[in-house]
Amino acid sequence: MSAEPPPVGTRVGASASRGVDHNIAKAITDVSERATLLVREEIELAKAEMTLKATRLAKGAVVGIAAGVFFMTALVFALIGCAWIIYFYLPVNDFAFFWGFFAMAVILVLLGVIAGLIAARAVKLGTPPVPNMAIEEARKIRESVGSTGANGVPAASPAATATTASAGDGAASGEDGG
Repeated sequence: MSAEPPPVGTRVGASASRGVDHNIAKAITDVSERATLLVREEIELAKAEMTLKATRLAKGAVVGIAAGVFFMTALVFALIGCAWIIYFYLPVNDFAFFWGFFAMAVILVLLGVIAGLIAARAVKLGTPPVPNMAIEEARKIRESVGSTGANGVPAASPAATATTASAGDGAASGEDGG
């Protein structure tokens, strides 16, 4: 009993080949879906970070405007106080109404200083409006996807080595993105 050769035009293991093709197609689809999901999640993270930083900047701007209003009001009261002092030195009645105006100006200046310090802190926390967490997460994903060579050995590119040796902040890494 000898094995007969397959008929002409038929491929040996065609059904097995179709199964492998199906598995490769499924794997490519899965990788594509996961990459799409990662990109969407990174975009959402960036949006959340930018919203947080924009909110901080807006709060800082509002408190800064309040500080400006306090200082302008203090200037008005100081000028009114000066007017009362001039009135006091004129040869008329000895009323001392100006001290109330100066006290109010001092209170408003103190409120303006406090509001200005709060505004400066809020603006400092909100700048620069760069989604640092999203950038760092994208860098980690890129490193994990591209970290192995063809033979499974980690590949250390000069750009990656320079990035890890740099100062550490994402904006000044000097990478060209490729």
